[in-house]
Amino acid sequence: MKYLCIHCHFYQPPRENPWLEQIELQDSAYPYHDWNERISAECYGPNLAARILDEQQRITRIVNNYSKISFNFGPTLLSWAAEHGPETYKGILEADKQSQKNFSGHGSAMAQAYCHPILPLANSRDKKTQIRWGFEDFVSRFGRLPEGMWLPETAVDLESLELMAQAGLSFAILAPHQAKSIRPLDGDAAWQDVTGSKIDPTRVYLLKTQSGRSINLFFYDGPISQAVAFEKLLDNGEKFAFRLLGAFSESRPWPQIMHIATDGETYGHHHKHGEMALAYALDYIESKRLAKITNYGEFLEHNPPEWEVQIYENTSWSCVHGIERWRSNCGCNSGRLGWSQEWRRPLRDALDWLRDAVNPHYEELGATLLSDVWAARDSYISVVLNRSPEVRQRFGQEHFRRELSRPEEVIVWKLMELQRHAMLMYTSCGWFFDDLSGIETVQVIEYAGRVVQLAEQLFGNCFEQEFLQRLSLAHSNLPEYGDGANIYKRYVKPSIIDLEKVGAHYSISSLFAPYGERTDVFSYSVKRLDYHTVEAGKMRMALGQARFTSKITQESEILTFWVVHFGDHNVAGGVEPFDGSADYQDLLEKINESFARVDIPEVVRLLDKRFGKTYSLRSLFRDEQRRIVRSILSDTVAEAETAYLQLYEDHAALMRFITRLGTPMPREFAAAMEYAINSLLRRACSNDELDGERIQSLLREAQASNVTLDRTTLEFSLRRKIDSLSTRFAADPSNVDKLNDLRAALRIVKQMPFPVNLWSAQNHVYATQGGLYQRTKRRAQRGDSRGQAWVEAYLQLSELLSIRVP
Repeated sequence: MKYLCIHCHFYQPPRENPWLEQIELQDSAYPYHDWNERISAECYGPNLAARILDEQQRITRIVNNYSKISFNFGPTLLSWAAEHGPETYKGILEADKQSQKNFSGHGSAMAQAYCHPILPLANSRDKKTQIRWGFEDFVSRFGRLPEGMWLPETAVDLESLELMAQAGLSFAILAPHQAKSIRPLDGDAAWQDVTGSKIDPTRVYLLKTQSGRSINLFFYDGPISQAVAFEKLLDNGEKFAFRLLGAFSESRPWPQIMHIATDGETYGHHHKHGEMALAYALDYIESKRLAKITNYGEFLEHNPPEWEVQIYENTSWSCVHGIERWRSNCGCNSGRLGWSQEWRRPLRDALDWLRDAVNPHYEELGATLLSDVWAARDSYISVVLNRSPEVRQRFGQEHFRRELSRPEEVIVWKLMELQRHAMLMYTSCGWFFDDLSGIETVQVIEYAGRVVQLAEQLFGNCFEQEFLQRLSLAHSNLPEYGDGANIYKRYVKPSIIDLEKVGAHYSISSLFAPYGERTDVFSYSVKRLDYHTVEAGKMRMALGQARFTSKITQESEILTFWVVHFGDHNVAGGVEPFDGSADYQDLLEKINESFARVDIPEVVRLLDKRFGKTYSLRSLFRDEQRRIVRSILSDTVAEAETAYLQLYEDHAALMRFITRLGTPMPREFAAAMEYAINSLLRRACSNDELDGERIQSLLREAQASNVTLDRTTLEFSLRRKIDSLSTRFAADPSNVDKLNDLRAALRIVKQMPFPVNLWSAQNHVYATQGGLYQRTKRRAQRGDSRGQAWVEAYLQLSELLSIRVP
């Protein structure tokens, strides 16, 4: 019997700001907000609806790849998807349910060690918590017990496997070079050396632990996995299928499982349309019954292990030196000539020191409030997953030593958050790439910064100074970044947030986007208690007070704030703890009097004297800062745009003449023409109704004048327009007017000089094939004129979307 299983490890490093619990704007991911959003659009979503094409490149089927493969998603990535990509998230969960129907009750989803640490480098306590958190996160999302767990980077040691077996996990996946020796289970035969990837990957093997437990291990096919990831095997779905089938051998008398494992992002993000090659290969093999598509759980049920295995500890799939990539300058890198990764060791040493320095204090303070500080940490995943009062209350009933006051509860939540970030700072991506200044490495240093902040708040000790001394031993390859201490001071220190900074953000942004009585500012809730605004000419001032509460630690404080917008980018404000209503009222009266006299120096003097520290637009969190700056610049940008458009309109004929003449265009004219044409195209592509003639006229002008189109922005605008129209069609697909609106827009889009992503529209139209189209077609065949009009328009729409209609 031939079995085939394809495993995809879907993972992105956590990118959330440790203080805001949200990913801030990442310009490098444009036109998306951040890299999670971009990769979701390129990979996670497309694998929910992968296309299978015919010879004319028309869509014949749309399939959910997840239901036919084995997969795991990083818990922190799923947490992001649940909030920011709910349809994709629901589709992934549903695919696991569908896979249970496909594979004898065995779901295809696997768990993963929670924060993606290199488990062999973690201490025993962290290993246990990471496995527990990954297990519980899986149960909360998929509604069942996991059978297997993905080891981050397949980094393995016997202790981790022991802990997985203790947790009730049945299997794990490793690379072939991680196997040391094998022998049959029946009898006491000698061990056979399989060093150097000589293990047969078509079997499952049993590893026995020292405690007498055991866990099943699958060793994936290395060469084919490598070809998928790095050798363009996904360029052709049929070749992919043949390569998979070629791994079977008639000389093997046992049931063979041919399986590969790669990063899931290979299918769509790293290799564009890789999800289509995957869908085609699986469909080709399944439809021709060349092998049984399965997952690891189903295969194990029918084919228990007959061989035992020993492994090489402290090895991984992505470092030929074992696990040195995450602690030393082993030579594994992305190929930057002349660069060193000597920074890896001091970075890990600094984090290890920080963890070990705070833990005794954690135990000492925690013991006064908690029955068992480490059992509490293991259980804290329930609160991470659901921070509702009910879940917090259950956590308290299980772990609080006694009934705690509210300030004491805040201490407990801070202790738990300290431990959460002390594990997040070991996310493996912090060491994977080439330089200390990389965004993944800065991210883990930010997590360490959160640990430092919480530790100093809780324990009173100064941890930052010694942490920075140790971090300074890690040196960047780029002179401008210096060492780890400089990177901390440059990027992490300014990012550290407390309630006062939240108050500053709230007060400043309130002048540009008025808030209601209650609002959320990322991971903080704000209840407005008092708010006054005064205007004098272009100047606006706000003074008020509000209660600011962390939704994570429950820390809460009433703050008084003020802010003055002097015009343009000139904003100043202050924040302080509220210390009495009489004092506040007195301040309010004095400032109102000075503002009414337009005595600005007196206003500033009063506020400086009262509040001391001054905040500005630089104090805003990145997304809101960008939005407010755009708002401030809108009038100025509009003026510049008008000037460019006027110059273009006044001299367009002259510009065309210069172009036809072959004379170099003056830079002033070239800039005006490029800006104007792209601006007009952006407007035309964003209008409620697309004007095809206008768009084509502008495109001809751009081509004739050698204008470089802003393709990324134009494509994104047109895609959103088509997505909107297709969503309207999907809500009422029998409405011929909505069908025709979508068809008309697509005709315009198909004439663009660049491709537009029609993925969402294709999904919506394809979904109507089975029911509505067939019913309406029968009505049309009986002579129904409305049905005939709908069918004719639908067939044209399908052709525009390259969908084959049966």
